[in-house]
Amino acid sequence: MPSIVIIYHSASGTTAQLADAIFAGAQELATPSVYRISGTEIIAGRFKNEEIWAQLDQADAIIFGSPTYMGGPSAQFKAFADASGERWSQRAWANKIAAGFTIGSNLNGDQFNTLLSLSVLAAQHGMLWCGVDIPGGYDEQGRNRLGTQLGVAAQSNDGQVNAIDLMTAHYLGMRVAQIALKMGNKPIPKDTP
Repeated sequence: MPSIVIIYHSASGTTAQLADAIFAGAQELATPSVYRISGTEIIAGRFKNEEIWAQLDQADAIIFGSPTYMGGPSAQFKAFADASGERWSQRAWANKIAAGFTIGSNLNGDQFNTLLSLSVLAAQHGMLWCGVDIPGGYDEQGRNRLGTQLGVAAQSNDGQVNAIDLMTAHYLGMRVAQIALKMGNKPIPKDTP
């Protein structure tokens, strides 16, 4: 079974709710693990946790998550992203599957910009981005209610995540696992054009 690591930051717990839903979806077809970035792991502005770095290096897919603060990822997630530069220079994550999720307190609180930042992080690493393939407004279950194809965008201003956003997150976890299975759990060689 493919291995998937969900790594995210959550301050209020709403991003954690999405991470749990993604985990549940991925668990149907893969072996996921979930890791919440904490402030104590940020030393001199950089995320430091060698055990997590090793898990990420071995994973078939990595799903990034952050709340949207001031139009982008949280500082805690950004400290992780910046510290991943060592992996970038080694192409350690090249050709792994990547996906992302975020939540904000407004319906249009620039969550798209956070997803864009997460996808650019993946592109910097040479990863293969997996979005949500459900057209907003065209799903019988109402998933992808905010219509964001790049990843899961959710909204909450009361600490509770909308049930449809959680269903969309569950779907993303399953989708990443399906794609990892289709790739046959064999990463594409780094030198393949």
